[in-house]
Amino acid sequence: MLTIRYDAAGLVPVIVQDELTGELRMLAWANEAAVKATRDTGRATFFSRSRSELWEKGKASGNSIAVSKVIVDCDEDALVYMSRPTGPSCHTGQRSCFFRDERGEPAFAVPFMNALDAVCEARKGATGEKSYTKSLFDRGAAVIGDKVREEADELAQALQGESDARVKSEAADVVFHVLIGLKSRGLGWRDVLEELQSRTHQSGHDEKASRQSLE
Repeated sequence: MLTIRYDAAGLVPVIVQDELTGELRMLAWANEAAVKATRDTGRATFFSRSRSELWEKGKASGNSIAVSKVIVDCDEDALVYMSRPTGPSCHTGQRSCFFRDERGEPAFAVPFMNALDAVCEARKGATGEKSYTKSLFDRGAAVIGDKVREEADELAQALQGESDARVKSEAADVVFHVLIGLKSRGLGWRDVLEELQSRTHQSGHDEKASRQSLE
């Protein structure tokens, strides 16, 4: 067991990270009791420096944070709560406390796939000049499905004997069109990650058999 190095006030900084998407949600402080409570309950608990008391995230607002693992940094003086957030994590109502750049402009600390997911969602409801993405949404599921099949076939061909550059390009096309298909159904990248995570401790043969039983 590592020894967490608390500062002179008995505190350690804690970053909360979405374990599925990698999105940074918030930073807060914890003392030894808060870290123990987090480990014992699986709910993100911190220490309020202004009120000098423990507080559990979401106990009042409902925007809770389930913690699956506590990660300690190399110097043992900072932590990451790997988590599954419910609702916004910032007291302002934003998903994340990190929602501005150094100029004060809107900017989120999100991985690229999250950002791409958000762009596709925005294009779905765009009313201005049509883009390729918007045209796919407008043409519907049949056209989107045809594009997914087309791009998947091109990737399969590339895998059989084309260059790595070609494989990467075709794989990117498949991922993009799959994301458009998801958004057309009101789903997103996170939904796919949740599904993949649910299969982590299940054999591929068992997972396939369970799907066939539902068909």
